[in-house]
Amino acid sequence: MDRQSTIIITGAAGFIGSCMVQFFNDHGYENLVLVDDFSSAEKRSNWVNKKHKHTIERSVFFDWLKQNRPTVSIIVHLGARTDTTEFNYAIHQELNVQYSIDMWDYCAENSIPLIYASSAATYGAGELGYNDDHDVPERLRPLNPYGVSKNEFDKWALKQNKQPVYWTGLKFFNIYGPNEYHKGRMASVIWHAFNQIQKDGVVKLFRSHRSDFGDGQQLRDFVYVIDLLKVIHWMVELMLSNTWEPLNNGLYNLGTGNARSFYDLVVSTFNGLDKDANIEFIDMPIDIRDKYQYFTEANMAKLRKAGYVDEFYTVENGVDDYVRNYLVTGSYY
Repeated sequence: MDRQSTIIITGAAGFIGSCMVQFFNDHGYENLVLVDDFSSAEKRSNWVNKKHKHTIERSVFFDWLKQNRPTVSIIVHLGARTDTTEFNYAIHQELNVQYSIDMWDYCAENSIPLIYASSAATYGAGELGYNDDHDVPERLRPLNPYGVSKNEFDKWALKQNKQPVYWTGLKFFNIYGPNEYHKGRMASVIWHAFNQIQKDGVVKLFRSHRSDFGDGQQLRDFVYVIDLLKVIHWMVELMLSNTWEPLNNGLYNLGTGNARSFYDLVVSTFNGLDKDANIEFIDMPIDIRDKYQYFTEANMAKLRKAGYVDEFYTVENGVDDYVRNYLVTGSYY
């Protein structure tokens, strides 16, 4: 594989994007163009020590493309407004829908492969299950504006006759791992649990407000970020070598296919600190109670059929690695 390929990564200062940059570096790719809003000082440690060719502000990226006309091998579009508690849809429309449409059009016009981040938030309460078939998005009812915006772009993409030569939209489930120090309220449960344990020795989990789920037994498909990076890298290698099958273009779930409880997740966090679990239950905030997913589990058959064979981290193994090798030391990936 040509390690001189120019790869553009959007969202490169954020949690997943910055990890993606390091993963490419580790596999010999240094000719990277990083795109994001780089004004945030608290994100600087995510990306500043990584090898790359350019950093481009998100707001001027398309102008930069027009002026410089770079030879681009592939675009990995991970940038988005990801705050599920942001209810001003205009913000999501601008950053998650229109920006992605512009990215798609650029890739289609220039025969550039595109991998972009969708979300399991598109599935809403899961009434229709978690199936990544292409007839599903039109019937989905996401629970928040973020999920709506991601689903709107998925629907738009599926209707396009003019497409990038290769493309995939990846429906990320609950991703956790290093480089999320800046995310605050939107950081993973592991990050919050770790900090609660360090401060008070106890973790507070939401009570269940449904009779069919016990307290702490709400289930999610938790994915260690390393697995996400491996899947994207696998797709990039196939696309760059022109061995990706165009018939495989489309939407893909990116979970583990194995839902686990928040209780299990927190116990694993305590185990990573070699401590006995100490968990208390609190009421869920009213503002998210009617928009809360009690169960998510990715159907992973489509990715497996496309040829991905690696096993995914278990909650126990992924959380242990994250806690011991990153959170305890304050390290970055």
